[in-house]
Amino acid sequence: MTMEEKVARINELYHKSKNEGLTGEEKAEQDALRKEYIKSFRNNLRATLENVSILEPDGTVTKPHRNIKN
Repeated sequence: MTMEEKVARINELYHKSKNEGLTGEEKAEQDALRKEYIKSFRNNLRATLENVSILEPDGTVTKPHRNIKN
């Protein structure tokens, strides 16, 4: 299942929960999909931030210090 399909399924389950309610199985699926999405989002954000460089006024390029705790 692609990330787009997972997001669509998360949204589908959300709307169903507001209209009719979810079964226990659907709630577990929704929770698992949300956790996968958040994990993927954090990994992508971390990878993006690790590739950031700062151009200083004097022309030098520096990498920010890593203060992220896993």
